Amino acid sequence: MKPGIHPPYGPVVYRDTSTGDEFLTRSTETSRETVEWSDGNTYPLIKVDTTSASHPFWTGNARVLDAAGQVEKFRRRFGERTRG
Repeated sequence: MKPGIHPPYGPVVYRDTSTGDEFLTRSTETSRETVEWSDGNTYPLIKVDTTSASHPFWTGNARVLDAAGQVEKFRRRFGERTRG
């Protein structure tokens, strides 16, 4: 890597705003907000809307679509297609 052109890479804490879960990792992101971690150090705090703790794919709370019901709803709304 070329010296002097990359942003500093250091520890930050990400907080999931919907669940409150936090995790410590490294990133180039910075923030004026800080949080004290369990090791006694203070780290920049980055708030995010979704993490693996709240995303439906990872939590198993994904909405199951009823494909047949969606087709019937479409047909009721727009009618059957006629070939002519």
